Amino acid sequence: MAKIYIDSKMYNVNESDNLLQACLSVGIDIPYFCWHPLLGSLGACRQCAVTQYSSFEDSKGRLIMSCMTPVTNGAIISIKSTESEVFRSAIVELLLTNHPHDCPVCEEGGHCHLQDMTVMTKHSIRKYRFQKRIHKNQYLGPFIKHEMNRCIACYRCVRYYNDYADGLDFGVYGSNNSIYFGRVEDGILESEHSGNLIELCPTGVFTDKTHSKKYNRKWDMQYAPGICQNCSVGCNISIGERYGEIRRIENRYHENINHYLICDLGRFGYSQTSLHQRPKQPTYINNNNLTVLNFNEAIKIGVDFFKKYKRVIGVGSARSSIENNFALQELVGKENFSNGMSKKEQACIKLILECLKNNDIYIPSLKEIESYDVILVLGEDLTQTSARVALAVRQAIKRRVQEITKLHGIPKWNVSSNIHISEKFKNSLYIMHTHESKLDNISEWSYFAPIHKQVDLASAIAYKLDKSLPKVLNLSSVLKEKALLIANRLISSKKTLIISGSHSFSDAIIQASINIAKAIKTNTIHHHVGATFLTSSSNSLGVELFEGMSIECVLDEFKQKKADAIIFMEYDLYRVLSENYCNHFLKNKENIITIDHQYTETYKKSALSLPATSFTESSGTVINFEGRAQRFFQVYDPNFYDKKNCLFDSWKWLHFIKSKIDNTKICWFNLDDIINAYSKKYSFFEEIPKKELYSTFRIHGQKIARSPIRSSGRTSLRANIDVHEPCQPKDKNTMFAFSMEGYNQPHASVSHIPFAWFPGWNSPQAWNKFQIETGKNLISGDSGVHIFKKNNSKKDIYSNLVVKNFVKEKFWNVIPYYHLFGNEELTQYSSTIQENIPLEYALISLSDGIKLGLRKDSIVEFNCLNKDYRLAIKLSKYLSEKQIGLPIGRQGFPAALVGEKIKFLQEFIK
Repeated sequence: MAKIYIDSKMYNVNESDNLLQACLSVGIDIPYFCWHPLLGSLGACRQCAVTQYSSFEDSKGRLIMSCMTPVTNGAIISIKSTESEVFRSAIVELLLTNHPHDCPVCEEGGHCHLQDMTVMTKHSIRKYRFQKRIHKNQYLGPFIKHEMNRCIACYRCVRYYNDYADGLDFGVYGSNNSIYFGRVEDGILESEHSGNLIELCPTGVFTDKTHSKKYNRKWDMQYAPGICQNCSVGCNISIGERYGEIRRIENRYHENINHYLICDLGRFGYSQTSLHQRPKQPTYINNNNLTVLNFNEAIKIGVDFFKKYKRVIGVGSARSSIENNFALQELVGKENFSNGMSKKEQACIKLILECLKNNDIYIPSLKEIESYDVILVLGEDLTQTSARVALAVRQAIKRRVQEITKLHGIPKWNVSSNIHISEKFKNSLYIMHTHESKLDNISEWSYFAPIHKQVDLASAIAYKLDKSLPKVLNLSSVLKEKALLIANRLISSKKTLIISGSHSFSDAIIQASINIAKAIKTNTIHHHVGATFLTSSSNSLGVELFEGMSIECVLDEFKQKKADAIIFMEYDLYRVLSENYCNHFLKNKENIITIDHQYTETYKKSALSLPATSFTESSGTVINFEGRAQRFFQVYDPNFYDKKNCLFDSWKWLHFIKSKIDNTKICWFNLDDIINAYSKKYSFFEEIPKKELYSTFRIHGQKIARSPIRSSGRTSLRANIDVHEPCQPKDKNTMFAFSMEGYNQPHASVSHIPFAWFPGWNSPQAWNKFQIETGKNLISGDSGVHIFKKNNSKKDIYSNLVVKNFVKEKFWNVIPYYHLFGNEELTQYSSTIQENIPLEYALISLSDGIKLGLRKDSIVEFNCLNKDYRLAIKLSKYLSEKQIGLPIGRQGFPAALVGEKIKFLQEFIK
């Protein structure tokens, strides 16, 4: 720590920071534009000027840029000096010379860092009276609107997109007073993280098109802290609602997970939550007659259903909360519970959980992934399945530059030198996958092969690290050399990370990954090794903790007539099994109940259909890839806008039915009750109620406000229904209030922050007011509970993988491929995402294409799982022969396709 003097007051600050960051960290406001905690300092905008004095006797001082000045012990500066105030005011006026001053029609109005800084510098009168420079805006795709005339040339956008996210299709052009930030020509931005430009830009140059369709100001939205449900990373998000519709999703700062950034799927893939396209009333089909029910009628039919059938199996869901899955298990009994996974996926998740619970391999957080100097990825296309992890890997590869600059005394916030050094010196990334991925451009070596050959090479690496493991005999001399090279690189590094997951549906590749990590851990001293295992759904680990049957076992129970009825909870059978099989199984609607918030194919084919709330309308808990249990919270009450809606959390439907069947009183009145119930039954959940806030939590007798203090127009929310303002709904489940009435300031006890706002800080830069040190830890600490961290049970789960001798394929073998849009289940119901899902295609090798005489525009046809497919092709240079990639997870492409053999494939002739 260093002592510095700011306007005659002494402060202790971090000496590794620059003066701007140090001042912000102690609560002193200095206006700035180009600096950002994530991007470091460039000194482009000249807005953060302060006066520095050589001694206490120095009355003149000199102007310095605080973002480009390191903290030195005993430094004396003034922010309030006349010289610095006049200079800052002149700079902001200069930056606004060509700005259109269109705040009333700008989507960033009230949410704009430029507005905040202009007010901070007290600039209020425009003196410039000449013609302004005018730029032509570009089309940047369906998500981001471009208004270049608002640009103040802070360079944040290009520094983030090119230098941080490694984007290639965006840049800065022109010179002097005609700087232009955009693409060479109109077109969709290619980065999976392009949406972060909206929050990183301090002005309204980049705005959210999806929000603009039904626009409202920030202060007129109701917020809640949420968890992104689109993959297993568990990014923290702020969800904004107005008139019963989700209007905007933004990043919610979490130091050890998403930090300041989320991917485009998490930011824009929310329109499926709209009530206009969703089930809203329970229905019952009897003798092909559909009847709309009220709550009590639906519960009665549900109770009669369980009395009618001898054995009802409950199928849970990896996309639903722990609370919902627990309620289902309590209703049907543990022996009748299924987690809904296929056998292949369940084997993967079980192995991952076993590693998390019983092994001593370190599981890093998302932010910690950036600190590793050698990374080995096995069987995962990170960019398309877990995009935020791919972005963290990119930072890890560039991190070597920090060691070099540190040796030369260059602070890490001074990024000018870092950019040039990082082009020559990088950490090592090795990838094994079936075909090319977007991370190949930064990998030291990528190996493309069928999954069993990836397992062979991974096993060879493990053997090089630990000779007690079985030797792999069927490798070529080239691969043996590569195995030795990678093994040596893994153990010679300071920190090694192994990344794998369940997207390949291969437990063997996960086990091989564990063996490598375990071999490093066992045979090296003082060497850090970590492992990251990714899953396909937001709560795959959480639902597997309840154990349960695979979906194939469920169907076997029906075949053997050991079960006669089924209840699906937020689950679509068609995503897992073939269409023909599902149609056959679901042909008798009478013995099927479905609870869901989407019109899935399974929901449409059930006798009793119960509408559930989505993750934006309910509160619950999910467990991310690192074993961190995280809470998400209800954003709004859908029944407030229309009392005809009969929407309840899935656990409420299930608990009410169980209580009526057992003839007992309702005992789960709110979320606290069900959390206490499952934490008592399952010891690994016991830390959740200990560390999470109860619904009774208050600050100075107040709940936490869901809306900013400037919220207006509350009385108009239901004006189209009734001119009288009704009482706001009461949230019994959480410590939040459905209004602006309540506590809305930073507080040490509140780690679940609904929105970033602070007096004078309306933009996302307000997060610095919720942090102990700007850009670092929150005042309240990180949210979430690590449920496996205290587990001292260590079990060696080395596995001697049997290396199989695979013969050359005679038939085509189906493998999965993924795209960011169209992979995840719920977002496929989003109209915005549907418009941007790439067309399905069959991925085949270039050599196979030549043998079949195919062209780039050819269409192939084949039959698999008794269904005829006709798809355009995409040729891959790296895919192995007789492998065919299909978009697993999309409608019509169930998980059951993976590993299937296609006997006959031919070109379709029109």
